[in-house]
Amino acid sequence: MLALIAPGQGSQTPGMLNSWIVDASTRNLLSAWSKDIDLDLVHLGTTADADEIKDTANAQPLIVATSLLAAHALALDNVALTSGHSVGELTAAAISGAISASDALTLVRARGVEMAKAAALMPTGMSAVLGGDRNEVVAAITVLGLVAANENGAGQIVAAGDLTALAALGENPPLGARVRALSVAGAFHTPYMLEAVAPLSDLAATITTRQPMIPFISNKDGAAVRNGTEIVARIVSQITNPVRWDLCMQSLKTMGVTGVIELPPAGTLVGLLKRAVPEIESFALKSALDLDAAREFAGRHI
Repeated sequence: MLALIAPGQGSQTPGMLNSWIVDASTRNLLSAWSKDIDLDLVHLGTTADADEIKDTANAQPLIVATSLLAAHALALDNVALTSGHSVGELTAAAISGAISASDALTLVRARGVEMAKAAALMPTGMSAVLGGDRNEVVAAITVLGLVAANENGAGQIVAAGDLTALAALGENPPLGARVRALSVAGAFHTPYMLEAVAPLSDLAATITTRQPMIPFISNKDGAAVRNGTEIVARIVSQITNPVRWDLCMQSLKTMGVTGVIELPPAGTLVGLLKRAVPEIESFALKSALDLDAAREFAGRHI
């Protein structure tokens, strides 16, 4: 069984679309998406610098567009499951067939803008806590009034909230753990993002949903969701709720997945998989030059 997974914010790098738009048909598709959402994805993925693509309003649509472009070029049949980390859930929703690629990009464009607005209301941030006992790490985060915003498995939990509290966590990390501040603009997947929910929910109500052809593994609880309307509702509510990627990986294992391809910008999720569920073979699709190898990998698992 093969699964396709899609990365989240923070995975972007300058020039990550260069190899994908050498082909005229994929460049034309990216140009059409740029017009659809009034954002120059070609520029962001080729000539924009690290600071420009770090902006939440740019990073989120760029990441989803890159993943969707690669999925289109890969053109695999018989994918068994799909999932995405945070904003990657919109990529997964389109891959599942629950929504169209165009609607996924419309939603992610709004998501990025609204989350950037919410982040600007108060100085907040996120820090990765690496190692330590899970219960002790979560307790230390909670005592400081922070939120365990991402439970990524493989000994990685991301704390989010007030910058002063994050600094205190870094100065006094849980036993056996180290704390690394993340270069993000706000406390994503916490109540600090509440202002983004209503406008995105209103937009989501205008989107046509369909019965997904491929089960969608949700960040909420690792459940396999098979209803398009529920998938979109979960994606919207997830803006203020923690990402349980650890549960998503366990679902891939228990549902019998033997191989996983991470769509570009790939690498982060494959790294987590190798540590948390090493029995699942994985492939990081990083550029268009990897397409033939990715198809060969897929052929061993479909």
